[in-house]
Amino acid sequence: MAVPQHRTSKTRKRMRRSHWKLEAPGIVQCPQCHEPKLAHRVCKNCGHYKGRSVIEA
Repeated sequence: MAVPQHRTSKTRKRMRRSHWKLEAPGIVQCPQCHEPKLAHRVCKNCGHYKGRSVIEA
C-alpha cells in the first residue's frame, strides 16, 4: 500500500489543486431576441432554438 514518506507542503498541495477552479457556463447571445442564454439550449425569453420556435413564449 502506498504511504507518503513525507508531509506534502502547502505549496505543493496548492499547485496540484490549481486546476480545480469553477468555470462560468457558456453564455451566448440569442440570435432572435439578443438576450443572454446558455449555449445549446432553448432561449427562455423567446423560446427559439436553432432558428425555429420550439416553445410558445
